[in-house]
Amino acid sequence: MSLRGDRLLIKHFRETRGQFQGLLLKIWGGGFLVVMTGFALAWFFIQPAPPKTIVMVTGSEDAAYHEFAESYAANLRSNGVTLELRKTNGSIENYQVLQNDPEVDLAIVQGGTAPPTATEAGNLESLASLYFEPVWLFYRSEEPFSDLRDLRGKRIAIGQLGSGTASMAMLLLGDNGISNSADTTLVSIGGSDAKTQLEQGQVDAAFFVTSPSTDMIGELIADDAIRLMNFERHAAYARRHPFLTSVILAQGVIDLEHDLPRSDILMIAPAANLVATSALHDALIPLLLGAATETHSSDGSLLQRGRLPSAEFVEFPLNESARMYFDDGPPFLQKYLPFWVASAVDRGKILLLPALTLLLPLFRIAPPLYRWRIRSRIYRWYEILRGIEIDLRSQADVEMLHKHEKTLLTMEGELDDLSNVPLSYMQEFYNLRLHVEFVERRLTRDLATLNAATASPERTEPIDSTEAIEQETGD
Repeated sequence: MSLRGDRLLIKHFRETRGQFQGLLLKIWGGGFLVVMTGFALAWFFIQPAPPKTIVMVTGSEDAAYHEFAESYAANLRSNGVTLELRKTNGSIENYQVLQNDPEVDLAIVQGGTAPPTATEAGNLESLASLYFEPVWLFYRSEEPFSDLRDLRGKRIAIGQLGSGTASMAMLLLGDNGISNSADTTLVSIGGSDAKTQLEQGQVDAAFFVTSPSTDMIGELIADDAIRLMNFERHAAYARRHPFLTSVILAQGVIDLEHDLPRSDILMIAPAANLVATSALHDALIPLLLGAATETHSSDGSLLQRGRLPSAEFVEFPLNESARMYFDDGPPFLQKYLPFWVASAVDRGKILLLPALTLLLPLFRIAPPLYRWRIRSRIYRWYEILRGIEIDLRSQADVEMLHKHEKTLLTMEGELDDLSNVPLSYMQEFYNLRLHVEFVERRLTRDLATLNAATASPERTEPIDSTEAIEQETGD
């Protein structure tokens, strides 16, 4: 064997020894690479990250919808989400914008104002009913009115066109046979304008559909020249229109110090609803409902405390994420993690399926593969031993035997340095050492025989190794 051959053999020994160290890493590293590839492919199928900005339509700036939406926006801002508010004339316009503007995601709308086109489109979902907003009918009169029929022949502010107030006023007046006629005038104004004209006597009555906590309601109730209608037939209205609920405005609930109102008032009330398009990201819905719950719980309903927000009194199919929120509360991760972290983890749940699909077979295949790779490295050493043994059985000369002796010594040295063999494979390791020593003893015996034959004048032909063993046994 040449010097170059010796160097290659030593290199082979050292490479084989080094392969034990990196074998486990290669096997599990390859498995990890396969799993990460599966993750990368699955990433294309998971839901996109929620947007950082959503758009909401409310109502006029002085209305309760806009005030509550500003509270939602402050809550969402603390979670890194921007709620952009757009003013409208009210619920009817809100529905039109939701259906026609793809940039708008959600709106607060008044119960009972959904146009047929919104129901038929099928792209709107209810998130919650937020609070009861009574139908307030304030009027100027020396004598109290008993029902809406007493408004015939009056000048009535019914709310701005496109508002929920106007829709509700027209519905209730129509139920009582009142319309815009020669003796009755319906004026399309609402909000602060309607309040001002009522106070100045420019209109005889004005409809409002809003929260009891608004300043405007408190000011009108406190005005001795203005009366609030008591809906004596409240049960009939609620029976005819399922989106209406009978409520009682308790004596003194608006202002206990001044005892406002001065008696219980029977009222009818739709529920304000939070409605969204089906395109709104599901991860944002618990966040929105959390903001709504915090806002309206702190507002403290003056009508039925603690009943809303809820999944009652909704007009569209309830969003599934909203249903889960009302059944089980906020998502587990959002309770303990920042919103964006919780969202990323929740979206990543879909990656568990490819991970388990890839890891379970890997756990089963890796141990046999690892055993095979370890043993294949050991068997490469046996290849060298078998080659030496074949030479020993042939007519090997002294020079070749010395080369093999040097190879075995090198092998022993490398095995002495091999300290990172796993304990479960030490049996194979020590078997290899025993077999190296066995071949080394045969080689030493053959060398001794050849050296003796060379030194003896009586026998000059080479002695076969088998014959040498037989002579040694005979001795």
